Amino acid sequence: MDGAEFLSAQREKIDRFLDTTLPPPDNTLHEAMRYSLFAGGKRLRPGLAIAAHEAVEGTSPDIIRVASTLELIHTYSLIHDDLPAMDDDDYRRGKPSSHKAFGEAIAILTGDALLTLAFEIASQSRALANDNSEKTSLHIINELAKGSGSFGMVGGQAIDIESEGITIDAKQLEHIHKHKTGKLFCAAVRIGALMGGATAVQLDLLTRYSENIGLAFQINDDILNVVGARTELGKAINSDAARGKPTYPVFFGVDSSRNQVEELTKQAIQYLEPFGLPANSLRAIATFQLSRTS
Repeated sequence: MDGAEFLSAQREKIDRFLDTTLPPPDNTLHEAMRYSLFAGGKRLRPGLAIAAHEAVEGTSPDIIRVASTLELIHTYSLIHDDLPAMDDDDYRRGKPSSHKAFGEAIAILTGDALLTLAFEIASQSRALANDNSEKTSLHIINELAKGSGSFGMVGGQAIDIESEGITIDAKQLEHIHKHKTGKLFCAAVRIGALMGGATAVQLDLLTRYSENIGLAFQINDDILNVVGARTELGKAINSDAARGKPTYPVFFGVDSSRNQVEELTKQAIQYLEPFGLPANSLRAIATFQLSRTS
């Protein structure tokens, strides 16, 4: 199974769980939550959690439940990212952005509700039952919080906004990318590994894998914003340049940026060697990264 097939199979499981977990569309807020969550997407972050769980040969039936929290957090971040005060994008995944469909106030509250729901699900005792100790349960919730907060995704987004239209160096650019995208990737992989009972050595190797894949993914996003097709991306192209955002193609050019994606992916796969066949899904996701168009 290649990366696209693996993610598609996981998406079906994730979406079934989310459909039964989210409130019915009985008011505007709940309708907006479903609108953005089911607008499309690869479910890459939950897929990484599931693949990491496989890599350490985990058997927890609750991996789908906990992995789904990553998609709630990711979707909240996209809703807020599209707001006029941030990236001001009118489209997301080929549909009007949440604030265009429901207004800014509801869009903000929708993001808030999705983020809150993620931690509600993660903190439910049955979500982290079976072979996971209380200490591991708290560790998983902590990973979600760190990957999402001011030292993770949100912190990276803040620096990204503050860097628009000013001169930064390549090291600062890498710091932005490793936080605004990479930290939630890292949380996804570590959560899956922790639920599978990973050893300290396994967790370290998978963390290194996730750091490389997270950076490669964001560099690829930079590239696609320049050379991608709007119909594939589901949003405007060249929006980064229009806002004066620092990106890898601006610093290094498209070809050099692609080379960096390939090298990061190669390094990531090397970290998986000790895991053997159980890490094939993580390898497939890494390879999929090289050819994605959205």
